[in-house]
Amino acid sequence: MNKNDLISAVADASGLTKSDATKAVEGVFDAITGALKKGDEVRLVGFGTFSVAKRKASTGRNPRTGEPMKIKASAQPKFKAGKGLKDAVN
Repeated sequence: MNKNDLISAVADASGLTKSDATKAVEGVFDAITGALKKGDEVRLVGFGTFSVAKRKASTGRNPRTGEPMKIKASAQPKFKAGKGLKDAVN
């Protein structure tokens, strides 16, 4: 399922027009992204939790040449599925 499929599914399930469903889906994505940028966690009970994990700087190796290279520290978004989502999938 891609973004357009998701928008169509939301429109069908909620009775919204595709235009309104697009705004709703975009709004949810923007809200989650904004919260993660601030370092907050987004908990959707029964669905899952979006959070940010900090990765330390490290030294890796270039796979082509084998020479060492520095990997910068970064923040990685992560998602942990909730019980409701796990139960629905299994």
